[in-house]
Amino acid sequence: MRFKISLTTRLSLIFSAVMLTVWWSAGVSTEAPAAAPEAAESHDIASDKVITSPLVGTFYSSASPDAESFVKEGDTVKKGQVLGIIEAMKLMNEIESEFDGTVKEILVENEQMVEFGQPMFVIE
Repeated sequence: MRFKISLTTRLSLIFSAVMLTVWWSAGVSTEAPAAAPEAAESHDIASDKVITSPLVGTFYSSASPDAESFVKEGDTVKKGQVLGIIEAMKLMNEIESEFDGTVKEILVENEQMVEFGQPMFVIE
């Protein structure tokens, strides 16, 4: 996504009861970063079946602190099976497998902050 802002110094967004105002100098031009490909390249992953984080948040490997992890390395998974949860803005988002296969590697720890596009699981 690319956008250009010129000759404007303030942008106000109102959503529900929250107002966000952004100030900048005139003539700003920006392009959204391509985080997913760069994040995948920063790790040495020899598989094309990598599950990446779809959002920024806190990763949880189980539904509750005393529950068993959704998956462990070596587990067989099916497409659509829950691999973990990412909490973002107090909402729990299930992370599902995009592939059938075996969990080769889990690249994130329980309760770790994750970024958009960050590799989380390697499936073989």
